[in-house]
Amino acid sequence: MGAAEDLLANYQHVIEDLRLVTGENGVFDVTVDGDLIYSKAQTGRHAEPGEVLGLFANLMGPDVSRYGEE
Repeated sequence: MGAAEDLLANYQHVIEDLRLVTGENGVFDVTVDGDLIYSKAQTGRHAEPGEVLGLFANLMGPDVSRYGEE
């Protein structure tokens, strides 16, 4: 599953805007509700499977449950 699918499957109830930006030179940025949560340019590598989901879960904190676990 890709980053967008991971995020939407688990947090669709709290995400209003999800943007995956790709471009020249391997650009890969993930922005959720205006917050940049992953940038390949900043890390120098592509995200590992599940990494973007984990970063978003940390951003949301323990009080926000995954979709279907409410």
